[in-house]
Amino acid sequence: MHLNEQESQPVRRRRGETLRSAILSAAWEELLARGYDGFRLSEVARRAGTSRPGLNRHWDKKTDLVRDAIHYASDRFLLADPDTGTLREDIIGLMVQLNESFAMFAASLTAELSAYYGATGTSPAQLRLGLVEKRWSIIEGVLSRAVGRGEIDPDRLTERTARLPFDLLRHETLMTLKPLPREDIAAIVDQIFLPLVLPSTA
Repeated sequence: MHLNEQESQPVRRRRGETLRSAILSAAWEELLARGYDGFRLSEVARRAGTSRPGLNRHWDKKTDLVRDAIHYASDRFLLADPDTGTLREDIIGLMVQLNESFAMFAASLTAELSAYYGATGTSPAQLRLGLVEKRWSIIEGVLSRAVGRGEIDPDRLTERTARLPFDLLRHETLMTLKPLPREDIAAIVDQIFLPLVLPSTA
């Protein structure tokens, strides 16, 4: 995933948030290109069109810059509210959007960041969890509308069941390192999630 398709060149002096964004974008590109072990702050500065002292004013630790670059990259993924009018299609729509994001992070970060996980005591699951957590208000809105339409029994909607389809999606992409087929997404919703939250017909 390239956050900046054009090769960064030190054409002009950048400051503040503009410089910070350029550094984070460059750090993400460096991470994908060289992995954590090959990650060099001097190369990040070159890609961002700044100097090493300029970079050090914002980050002086490799681990901190890598962490912030990962969060910066994850923030590029925008989750739109499908608002289709049905719970099933809304959840499938959310999962389809997250599917590519989870797979990209699984493929990129599992290979390139093994040394980072060891150095910081973090895990791929913790990093990918942020993809859902930062967007949870949208998911909550989908579930709230479904409760209002009578599609969900609020007594059956626990935090665990609400997160289940997204946890399963994250697990599947971690195991395969590729997007989950749409029919498998539909199966998670139809065979696992909906039976847990739909009102009882008894």
